[in-house]
Amino acid sequence: MDNIFALDMVSIQRAAAVNSIMKCNVMTEKFGLSLSAEQAKALAEAREETLNETSRFEFGESVLPKLISAFCDSDFIDADSYCETLMRLQEIFYMYKNETLEQVSDDELIAFMRKQYDEVCFGDIDYLEGTCLDRFSSAVRSGADGFSQSDEAVRWDRNLYWRKLKDMF
Repeated sequence: MDNIFALDMVSIQRAAAVNSIMKCNVMTEKFGLSLSAEQAKALAEAREETLNETSRFEFGESVLPKLISAFCDSDFIDADSYCETLMRLQEIFYMYKNETLEQVSDDELIAFMRKQYDEVCFGDIDYLEGTCLDRFSSAVRSGADGFSQSDEAVRWDRNLYWRKLKDMF
């Protein structure tokens, strides 16, 4: 009987997550991004898997609508890879919630992820995960309050790159 109740709760949570993800299409369509019902279901299932893998519990609404809202206007997200990018962002979010020992709010982590994704990583999600968020979580674990400019990873200077490239030719 308990297993049936647990399965019903999972089904209800999954349906609610799919519904909230689908509602985000209203906001994201103006950026040329939308998710199908199948993609929304896949994202909800990926959420469950990631929560399980990271030994996390989430009560209430999924963090995915916040991630969608934060990232939908990024120049580095396109319609072809939108669903996959959201899956990775969701996975990375939960992983680094653990890595920061819950000392950073969801909104702070999302804001940091977005800023780094656009301004430092230039859409390179592997660099976001492996460098920027790794350094950030290390700083948080070592007791740094908040995050400052010095905590942000520096990638490369686009203008310097173009000047040097022009100098070569």
